[in-house]
Amino acid sequence: MITAKARIQTADNDYMPTIPVFVPSLDEVRAFANRLHALGETWGGEAFGWQAEYTPERPEPPLESKMTFTPADFCIGESGIWFFSMMWEHGRDANPVEFLDDRGIVLQ
Repeated sequence: MITAKARIQTADNDYMPTIPVFVPSLDEVRAFANRLHALGETWGGEAFGWQAEYTPERPEPPLESKMTFTPADFCIGESGIWFFSMMWEHGRDANPVEFLDDRGIVLQ
């Protein structure tokens, strides 16, 4: 885990404070998400100081999708500051697709 600085956009857009935040190692986050995925149970809470959640794969396809199932997914963080997600869209036993939004992090 590192301490970084994040720029936070306020509702009025006139003031954008820079604050310190803790950013976990992606390797630690991946290991945590993979443990949740191995358990295959819905989970939500706090991990590494950030809100996070895991939803297991479901046999029903998503609405208006050509997929044959709803993939398992994990996400952590706050969009616009620091956010990381993993989605097992190629199946439970395939490697997940990852997405990182760290545009709010200005210094590490």
